[in-house]
Amino acid sequence: MKQVFYDRLGEAVWNERLPNGLEIRVVSKPGYAKKYAFFATRYGGMDTRFRLNGNWLDTPAGIAHYLEHKMFDTKEGNALQELAKNGAEPNAFTSGSMTAYYFDSTEKFEENLKILLSFVSVPYFTDESVAKEQGIIGQEIRMIEDNPDWQIYTRMMQALYRNSTARISVAGTVESIAEITAQTLYDCHKAFYTPTNMILTVVGDVDPIHVVDIARSILPREGGPVIERDYGTEPMDVAEKDTVTQMEVAMPQFLTGYKCDPVSDGQDFLRTSMIGDLACEVLLGESSPLYLRLYEQGIINGSFGGSYEMMPGVAYLYAGGDGKDPQRVAEEIAREAIRLSREGPDKAFYERLRRAMFGSMLKDLNSFEHIAILLTEGYFHGFDAFRFPEIFESIREEDIIRFIDTNITADRNVMSRILPRT
Repeated sequence: MKQVFYDRLGEAVWNERLPNGLEIRVVSKPGYAKKYAFFATRYGGMDTRFRLNGNWLDTPAGIAHYLEHKMFDTKEGNALQELAKNGAEPNAFTSGSMTAYYFDSTEKFEENLKILLSFVSVPYFTDESVAKEQGIIGQEIRMIEDNPDWQIYTRMMQALYRNSTARISVAGTVESIAEITAQTLYDCHKAFYTPTNMILTVVGDVDPIHVVDIARSILPREGGPVIERDYGTEPMDVAEKDTVTQMEVAMPQFLTGYKCDPVSDGQDFLRTSMIGDLACEVLLGESSPLYLRLYEQGIINGSFGGSYEMMPGVAYLYAGGDGKDPQRVAEEIAREAIRLSREGPDKAFYERLRRAMFGSMLKDLNSFEHIAILLTEGYFHGFDAFRFPEIFESIREEDIIRFIDTNITADRNVMSRILPRT
């Protein structure tokens, strides 16, 4: 087993690649009572079209999320309940590009790890249990479709993207999940829940070699094929400039989004993610000149905020909140982008933001969950996540200006609005 020590962070990561292709990362935390295990597959809501055994398969929207729900079922009962009986706090999530199962515990860690690896790697579905779950998830979907935050974000994504599966809701629709069968779930599990497509990350006071031995004894010896995926060919123009609907809201809500250049996997993925985050703060963060000006004028309120996001083949920056004049906000963002491209940010303000962002990244390393997710995303996207201090130091002011000048433009902008029902 190989150990890599990161001097800048004072952290050591143990790495091992099993013969079946599973990557294992262990961050030892001597003296801590809590132990955390994170078992993830590079398979999410965007992976609806893929090639298996030489044939292209088109699967229903929401199937990755559906599969996450069903994976806790075992022949013996329910793995979630078994982990809870052992004092663990288990959970799972599905994003656009990842599904992860995890737990933390202070006792019976090895037993809990065996349960985690077993139920995720050995599927058990029946037609009856799949049909029952359709009703449960259908209710969940109806609830989130009634949520204004979900509606405004989903409609923004559909306005930004024509073909990319990023425009598809991770949960799918009531109609799409009705197409899911036990066989569909088995096919998707066979394609993506293979050691070659997964990583196990453990953080805590554990013996790294023992973690590897447990994984070796539980998981299959064969790793599985590398799956070809089709996320859709996406042009740089937006699908729709403006989308508006009415819901039971007290005041208008909006999101204005910008279709940014996609980024390939590798160290540039990490660097661009930090450039995008920093550009977002420079342009419209809570301490930015734009935010302070619009807040003082009453054009925005405390609900206003923004973010930069990256998924396979796509990247986007968006901002919004409550507001009666979203078009004015979009126009002010456009003007500020032009000003920053021409003049650059105030030097003292920019340096404060840099220090605050770097300090926040260091502080996040206090979270076992954050460490596990960071290492997992690094593995899936081909970058060394714990090299972020060196990558961050390479970012210059001109990188931020170039990002804003390239991406925050009128032709890449969409507006998603929700108005009070009349």
